[in-house]
Amino acid sequence: MRLLIIEDDREAASYLAKAFREAGHVPDLAHDGLDGYALAREGDYDMLIVDRMLPKLDGLSLIRSLREQEVTTPVLILSALGQVDDRVKGLRAGGDDYLPKPYAFSELLARAEILARRRTAAVGTSEATAYRVGDLELDRLSHRVTRAGQEIVLQPREFRLLEYLMRHAGQVVTRTMLLEHVWDYHFDPQTNVIDVHVSRLRAKIDKDFERPILHTIRGAGYVVRADDPRGA
Repeated sequence: MRLLIIEDDREAASYLAKAFREAGHVPDLAHDGLDGYALAREGDYDMLIVDRMLPKLDGLSLIRSLREQEVTTPVLILSALGQVDDRVKGLRAGGDDYLPKPYAFSELLARAEILARRRTAAVGTSEATAYRVGDLELDRLSHRVTRAGQEIVLQPREFRLLEYLMRHAGQVVTRTMLLEHVWDYHFDPQTNVIDVHVSRLRAKIDKDFERPILHTIRGAGYVVRADDPRGA
């Protein structure tokens, strides 16, 4: 799940981002309403987590503006205002769920994942929940990967890496794209972290099979496809 956390309390936002990463998701951060609104309009997010009390543009106004622009990304509102009237205002503004502070992260995570699943079900397309390249299949909901019917066990980061590559099957994915969308780095850490994970992933999905699916495009990046791109 790729999500945007819009929270002006930097310590709280940092804690949430860390917790979501540990749960296998990819969070982005915004610390005021205007930045959050811009990112929410431009980014391809599965979920928005919005604090109600924000500088520059308050959370409810942000949500109303997004809905007016026909942005349908699910929104979970966080707020210290937890009375019934407050929750009703949040939902009427266009929020999909409302969680009063203080809250347990386990509940926040469960609510966010439920909203994301509902959106996926509403879309009604197999592409949103599963990907297939040749005889390699990845199911996002069951977190299951198979090739030629044989189950392949991946670590969380390997799964996210493969999911991103399969989502862009046939396209060259650059190291910068992987750093931003799989590792949530917006800078080059100058390490071989990508090479190590790609090598491990390739060993699992290609080693015991005749035709490779994960290809390295020298000087460009990586591509997942059933045929050898050098022969294209």
